[in-house]
Amino acid sequence: MVSKQSEIKTMREIYKDEFSTYNPVTNIVFFLGAIILGMFFIHPVFVGVSIIVGVIYLFTLIKKRAFKELLLMLVMFIVLAAINPVFNRMGATVLFWLFGKPYTFEALIYGMTLGGMAVAILCWFACYNCIMTSDKFIYIFGRIIPSVSLILSMILRLIPNLSRKTKQISSARSCIGMAGSASSSRMEKIRNGTLVLSTLTSWALEGGIIMADSMRSRGYGTGKRTTFAKYRFDKRNWVLLIIMVILIGITIFCAVKGSTKAEYVPYFTMTWFGEFYMTLGIVCYGIFLLIPVLLTIKETIKWRIFRSKI
Repeated sequence: MVSKQSEIKTMREIYKDEFSTYNPVTNIVFFLGAIILGMFFIHPVFVGVSIIVGVIYLFTLIKKRAFKELLLMLVMFIVLAAINPVFNRMGATVLFWLFGKPYTFEALIYGMTLGGMAVAILCWFACYNCIMTSDKFIYIFGRIIPSVSLILSMILRLIPNLSRKTKQISSARSCIGMAGSASSSRMEKIRNGTLVLSTLTSWALEGGIIMADSMRSRGYGTGKRTTFAKYRFDKRNWVLLIIMVILIGITIFCAVKGSTKAEYVPYFTMTWFGEFYMTLGIVCYGIFLLIPVLLTIKETIKWRIFRSKI
């Protein structure tokens, strides 16, 4: 009984996000849809839906760590929204005068929309980084552009490794009293940072030489490459992919029909929920973005039902 519960717990930790267990092709189609559509829709309601769903999904992935990232995004949103009317003076509704120039309501709304778009895109990119690992990236592009995919996967792997190694070097120097203290002079801090950077550079170069020797000894580049993939495109991937394509298609069709139309000059006007294509478009767009969250909810319910039967 104990071993069975341990096995179930291990499986639960591995598959903590249901959407990440789907084929990488399904994952990349979703993120391309979420990011590309989010870059082109300038309707405040569509932008708001993208932000809300992106934040919810980011919390389901990284939980408490999302607060720090969202705080930075909030600061960026406020800055973009507040600065835009300073440089963009178009608009008929003047809120007040700043340095003798009009600060208009339309420019403020436009700045808020642009800031919201930036926050939404950053949220989806953060979710992308959690789901799309280097092996998934190689699985998708390994056969199409093998050299480029290998280089990109090595770069994506190198960045977190350098960050982790920097912390290790700094901690090791602190343990032997060589890292200085908060009251150290600026020159001492610069000298300590230079030594850490020098050590980090030597480690990176040494690791590159070892990796190159290892790849050469295994015959890399001497013949036709073969690929191994643990992913299979099964029925559930086909079903989800078809659903996503249909939702994206309906959303784009509604956008062509004017559901995402919004004008900011000289007066702010936009399409409202009373129109059929607006309602249909926002519903399909919201359902599409909610797919990972809905899958997680479904899996959580199944998990609780399964545990109640043990």
